[in-house]
Amino acid sequence: MKVAGFSFVRNGVKYGYPFKQSILSVLPLVDEFIINLGDSEDGTNEVVDNLPQEKIRKIYSVWDESLRIGGKVLAEETNKALDATSVDADWLFYIQGDEVIHEKDYEEIRRQMLKYKDDKNIDGLLFRYYHFYGSYRLLGDGRSWYPFEIRVIKNNKAIRSYRDAQGFRWEDGRKLNVKLINAHIYHYGWARNPVVMNRKQTAFSSLYNGKESNHKEDIAFDYSKIDSLTLFEATHPVVMKEIVEQEDWSFDRDINKKNFKSIKHRLYYFWIRNLA
Repeated sequence: MKVAGFSFVRNGVKYGYPFKQSILSVLPLVDEFIINLGDSEDGTNEVVDNLPQEKIRKIYSVWDESLRIGGKVLAEETNKALDATSVDADWLFYIQGDEVIHEKDYEEIRRQMLKYKDDKNIDGLLFRYYHFYGSYRLLGDGRSWYPFEIRVIKNNKAIRSYRDAQGFRWEDGRKLNVKLINAHIYHYGWARNPVVMNRKQTAFSSLYNGKESNHKEDIAFDYSKIDSLTLFEATHPVVMKEIVEQEDWSFDRDINKKNFKSIKHRLYYFWIRNLA
């Protein structure tokens, strides 16, 4: 069984993405890793250059600013990396620059890839999610968070990144046939210093509304506007150890306090908890 990993990154240092840890967490599961390096203005490319290079293959891209509406450019850059993977790979493992795999899940992921490798009825593997919010000890668990997403797909280039690169579909829009597995993606996109978070979120918003970023560097992101949080009481992936230990800000929230927008969101919350 051959597995190819793929991802993209631009300005990962400037916006506080743990993209180094993302790549390192996937390398033990893949035979090659394609990283699409965008036109960064920080030290992102140098960070990737200093990673173990045995499995890493780099491609370079200039982002098409005309695709910023709706986050389309994110899918475009994902597809560039996808298309660069080896044709003889059985599976393609996608990881975003703020997502990390826990080493405790390696065996289960390998087992499921082997199990479904030749199953023509399965197009991909669906992962569960931990969404860290405001702190490395808190998880967002309300209506705004997606509980599952596709991160491993069969090597068929008719499968494309969907919308803003959250998941995948067939190029004609059909959904993939997937298997939910007992493994998690650790999503750190909403856990970083509040000033860096504001910087990242302002720039990220421009990829959806098409407007130029005009953030103020010294403004802290307001983490208090969240409907529901819960404590994370398990362990982080070992590659995240240094980052987690360097948490240098304070965000305290009573996890018993809920702020659901509607009865529908409250019911959804309890339904999702029963699925976990």
